[in-house]
Amino acid sequence: MPGHQEEQKLGKAYDGVLMRRLSRYLLPYKLMVAGAVVFLTANALLQIAGPWLTKLAVDRYLAPAPHSIPPWLDAWLPRQPYEGLTQISLLYLGVMILSLCFSFLQGYLMQWTGQKAMFDLRRDLMEHLQRADVAYYDRTPVGRLLTRVTTDVDALNELFASGVVAILGDICVIVFLLTAMLRMSPGLTLLLLAVTPLVLLATMRFRRDVRGSNRRIRAAIARINAFLQEHVTGVSVVQLFNREQRAARDFDTHNREHMDAFKEAIIAYGWFYPVVEFLGMLALAGLLSFGGYRIREGELTLGALIAFFQYAMRFFRPIQDLSEKYNILQTAMAAAERVFQLLDAKPAVVAPAQPASLPALPLAVEFDHVWFAYNGEDWVLRDVSFRIEPGETVAVVGHTGAGKTTLTNLLLRFYDIQKGAIRVGGVDIRTFDPQALRRLFGIVLQDSFLFTGTLASNIRLGTESITTQQLREAAGRVNLLAFADSLSHGFEHEVRERGTGLSTGQKQLISFARALAHNPRFLILDEATSSVDTETEEQIRGALANLIEGRTSIIIAHRLSTVQRANRIFVMHKGQLRENGSHQQLLAQRGLYWRLYQLQYKDQETGRRAPAAEEARQP
Repeated sequence: MPGHQEEQKLGKAYDGVLMRRLSRYLLPYKLMVAGAVVFLTANALLQIAGPWLTKLAVDRYLAPAPHSIPPWLDAWLPRQPYEGLTQISLLYLGVMILSLCFSFLQGYLMQWTGQKAMFDLRRDLMEHLQRADVAYYDRTPVGRLLTRVTTDVDALNELFASGVVAILGDICVIVFLLTAMLRMSPGLTLLLLAVTPLVLLATMRFRRDVRGSNRRIRAAIARINAFLQEHVTGVSVVQLFNREQRAARDFDTHNREHMDAFKEAIIAYGWFYPVVEFLGMLALAGLLSFGGYRIREGELTLGALIAFFQYAMRFFRPIQDLSEKYNILQTAMAAAERVFQLLDAKPAVVAPAQPASLPALPLAVEFDHVWFAYNGEDWVLRDVSFRIEPGETVAVVGHTGAGKTTLTNLLLRFYDIQKGAIRVGGVDIRTFDPQALRRLFGIVLQDSFLFTGTLASNIRLGTESITTQQLREAAGRVNLLAFADSLSHGFEHEVRERGTGLSTGQKQLISFARALAHNPRFLILDEATSSVDTETEEQIRGALANLIEGRTSIIIAHRLSTVQRANRIFVMHKGQLRENGSHQQLLAQRGLYWRLYQLQYKDQETGRRAPAAEEARQP
């Protein structure tokens, strides 16, 4: 599956192009990064100081070795062992405290910088997703987008917080330790390095195992996100068709894949660190034998051997860390590639370089020989032409798939047409800024969407210029005011996710109030009454006269009873405009509209006769 292959994809461990793009998110915080590098380098230097102080204490006081200490240092140190060891111990304590402080400051600065950079990146991702056109969401699963903004960005945060700078620190520690050991004893250093190839082989095997595990973990997380998003959103359907057990079994499959991938990573970590520790101890055993021989021959001091042991124990730790950092770097590169692929996705519908100004009112809407297909030449609309005059109410009817909703999607420029032109006020809508164009429209869909917040915030939708008085007037004109006033907090009533706790009719009335409060020039009602009960439909129908007053309106409906008062009715059939006229004119033509009307009329008559027959059978 392409989506899962994309999640499992691993790029190069280091990609200069991606790193340059990522570094742009660090530029605003370059002083913090520079400070972290300074503290990291200082901490790496302090790794040398501790063993060196140990050598000094042993060779000067515990097992004195002539000519093992430089004359200038020998003159500076106290003669009395107690005073000298106390002074060296205090210096060692100071080194440890400084190392602790530098390590904390370096970690804090990089964590702080990483969080700031990822905050900026997530903000850019959210802004980009808000600008993406509808076609992008049609072809991209929501679960994958959630993975980009959450898991992938977390991988990049780990790169900045404990990746690049920490790799630099580990390299500095290795270089500084090697320099100190070579100066102290080249022979012991070469003996220690003899074990290094085995450590590198173990590291390469560990890196390969963990890389595969991490790839499967990411793919499993993406599948879990997609599964949860789909099944939590559609939980009512799951429960309605008793699919709880089947959904639980399917989720167990994805969850087990994630667990098994983690088990493989745990096994890799489980053997890697003990192996490296064993090789380190093997090297120390060799150092002990060879170093003891060198001491007996008078070629090495006891303090130097003890210091060398400490250096050796510190030498393998950054090698272990580098292996883990390599996996972090490779994972981050793959995550960065996917994140920037999302950011680089250009919307098909964009504003022109110099948008045209909206013409003066009144504005007519014109479709001029419009052809449109979602894919290739699978035409959804075929040579559609009509004109809607300012202030006119037009209804669009037709069978499912006839192209009714596509008309409004094209008018709002959610998609661009392939042939022909759509004009508002005589100007092609492709010359307008899409945001400026959409401000002219208010739309009420079949499935009203409510955001978490309050009743008032769902009506305003961020338009703070809508006053409380205007909000109440809009609610009153669509018969929502009585319901709002009946709530304990009125328009400040808390609305939960997706409007949980509100009926379908109440949510639809909120959508009507939302459209009216923004005072649009054009009103689009797309099956706005098809999902409400008869009583609520009567309320909405009573408010329609107020809703469409003074504005051009397009009503898309299956129920012909809701469109009979329109000035004109467009009948769509297989992507073509087949009939156009008033209700009475279309009935007189005895064409498609007449057949639709007859079908609905018979359904209504059957619905009325059934209760009557049932009542007649009652004793």
